[in-house]
Amino acid sequence: MNDELNSKTLIVVAGPTASGKTAAAIRLAQHYHTVVISADSRQFFREMSIGTAKPTPDELAAAPHYFVNSHSITQPFSVGDFERECIDLLDELFKKHDIVIMAGGSGLYIRAVTEGFDELPTADADIRNRLNTELAVSGITALQERLKQVDPTYYNEVDISNPQRVIRALEVHEATGNPISSYRTAKINKRPFNIIKFGLDMPREQLYDRINQRVDTMVKDGLLEEVAALKPYREYNALNTVGYSELFDFFDGKTDMDTAIDKIKQNTRRFAKRQLTWFRKDKEIIWMNAGDEKLIDNMRAEITEPNT
Repeated sequence: MNDELNSKTLIVVAGPTASGKTAAAIRLAQHYHTVVISADSRQFFREMSIGTAKPTPDELAAAPHYFVNSHSITQPFSVGDFERECIDLLDELFKKHDIVIMAGGSGLYIRAVTEGFDELPTADADIRNRLNTELAVSGITALQERLKQVDPTYYNEVDISNPQRVIRALEVHEATGNPISSYRTAKINKRPFNIIKFGLDMPREQLYDRINQRVDTMVKDGLLEEVAALKPYREYNALNTVGYSELFDFFDGKTDMDTAIDKIKQNTRRFAKRQLTWFRKDKEIIWMNAGDEKLIDNMRAEITEPNT
């Protein structure tokens, strides 16, 4: 990229959950008078707010946001759908803005927009049904162990507490003989805009403390009530995720409240670790200390003077 922004640029703000991506993205958007695209695979859904740590109404008012409350959990919405819709959106946004901000912790969705995403093999109903039966009879642990054996790369990156992600990966492997991670290594699709990627990080204990505090705040803000209202939709993939599945277990009488909350904290910390594993493999990411008072100034320096 040249010292002067003489073409369109997508600025990505990535990192683990609770690292401050939303706040940083909004401050960048305000400075550059632009908008924020969410790359969080659950913030798309209108029905899920507290458990997904969506931007607050004040944050949404501070900068225009896209792909927040944009879909219903009853609508199928894949990473391929996100790629297509986001690229079309960027085409329109770049007519008005030289810079657009993308923020989120869903590495696969960010990769889809910045590099392109290989189409996965069509689902095999027989294999999926058998794997779902195994899940119902024996639980997720055995499926997780099988995924670890056949695709350790994906195992170390995906949220393995999400049964649909685990089943989809095993389904691809059984149908093709290839690990699902191999479908992310094809040639990169060159985008007609510049891309600058930032990663926010902080000391591990500090991050874990922020995660624990965030979960406590979610509970105070009504997470239980939100999950209870979503019980009729619990079979949808979006709800088979951290913060929701643990409370479904509570409502089913499988665990007590304190244990469910502790599991949410534990599973969120594990998920953050996997997010960091994913993003650290991207050598284009410029890592920033999320707690630095000059964070935004440091980002701006990289945006305007990347070669210095």
